[in-house]
Amino acid sequence: MDRKASAVAHGAATIVNAIALGKGAAFGVDLWTKAEIELTDEAGVIQVQIISDPNESTLLVERTVIRIFEQFHLQNVFGAKIKTTSNIPVARGLKSSSVAANATALATVTALGKRLDDLEIIKISTQAAFDAKCTITGAFDDAAASYFGGAVLTDNLKPQILKQITLSQDYTVLFHVPPQKIYTINSNINRLRTVKPLVELAFTQAMDDKIWEALTLNGLVYSAASNQNTTIAIDALAAGAIAAGLCGKGPAVTVVTSKDNVDKVKSALQKYDGEVLMAKINSEKAKVV
Repeated sequence: MDRKASAVAHGAATIVNAIALGKGAAFGVDLWTKAEIELTDEAGVIQVQIISDPNESTLLVERTVIRIFEQFHLQNVFGAKIKTTSNIPVARGLKSSSVAANATALATVTALGKRLDDLEIIKISTQAAFDAKCTITGAFDDAAASYFGGAVLTDNLKPQILKQITLSQDYTVLFHVPPQKIYTINSNINRLRTVKPLVELAFTQAMDDKIWEALTLNGLVYSAASNQNTTIAIDALAAGAIAAGLCGKGPAVTVVTSKDNVDKVKSALQKYDGEVLMAKINSEKAKVV
């Protein structure tokens, strides 16, 4: 047992938000979070540094490590020191929690010299997210898309992967990221669940491999239900984007465009206050580094 390990998990973006339906879909992007862990002999003492956003809560990372320790009945044997670094903005709907939990879980398992199958790691990540109160549905769809890459459709209530779809690399993904943060736990769930029939339609589209149509419909529906601006997505579509819509609970907007139209779509997004991030579609699994 090495007692030290590092792992990287990649980002994800919403296709269908699972809050209304209990089923969701997401796809991988090449944003990333890296977790570095060193085991200590101070049993139960978990020290976390979030290098890229030091003011953020460390509870999710702590709970992920503890969940892994408990899996192997080692919570009374080890403590840990963890550092995470990321290029994913926190609390904007860009799956930063799912990605951090995946990277932390994989690094912790590796440092212990143990093995878990991929789905077990993802399930532990989602359980830790529930523990830390940074999810409503468990975000199993987000965690699976982050871990496996490509598009993943899930039943978050079971939890179970329903379908995985390989996506073309010929697209560029842009994110419009406003300066304000929105935390999932503060969402008005009852209001969001009123749009369930339309979200069901979006999920059916996704199951029929109409991923980008589903993303746009879902995004517009949830934007309306949560009183968020739909104009950014509509302007991106008007500029020739293939798909555009709210990512997660927002406020970030995901935009998918052909590579030859990136500049035009990016210009449409830059009219609005905030940052524009550019990413590629990711098909690579989370990995030890």
